Amino acid sequence: MNLKNFIRSIQDYPKKGILFRDITTLIKDKDAFAEAINQIVERSKKYNFNKIAAIESRGFVFASALAMHFGGGVVCARKEGKTPTAKHTISYDLEYGSATLEMAHVEHLDSSRAVIVDDVLATGGTLQATNQLAKEVGYEIIDNLVLVDLQFVPRTENFDLNVKSVITYE
Repeated sequence: MNLKNFIRSIQDYPKKGILFRDITTLIKDKDAFAEAINQIVERSKKYNFNKIAAIESRGFVFASALAMHFGGGVVCARKEGKTPTAKHTISYDLEYGSATLEMAHVEHLDSSRAVIVDDVLATGGTLQATNQLAKEVGYEIIDNLVLVDLQFVPRTENFDLNVKSVITYE
């Protein structure tokens, strides 16, 4: 199954000059969604992890499916103001603005090894910030997985993550 056939391209969103890859058309199709999850599972089978760190909001969809498959919990990297407990925060630049992420502070991490999951990798700013945030909280980062890698988008300065993807756009 060619999963690219299930991704809609929207020109000039969220601002002029940006080609937005909309995955909602993929996740609403049960067969395409199942195939995407199966491919993400295949890419993560070799790792020994007990947490999946998910980036708000669509990363939650994929992380939840992985947690159901592998067991383990989901750790949420949330948008600013969404975490009601003690938390760590990080601010970073996006290709069209800036953002702040937060992650709940955890007092007792039982050797937590995490895979970070998101839907789309563009500049890498959000993924890089999530890696830093998860490390600050105390997680050992095992790998980074995304559904879609937009390789044609220039990466943020000092981007040095090894990221596995299901779909790439060059």
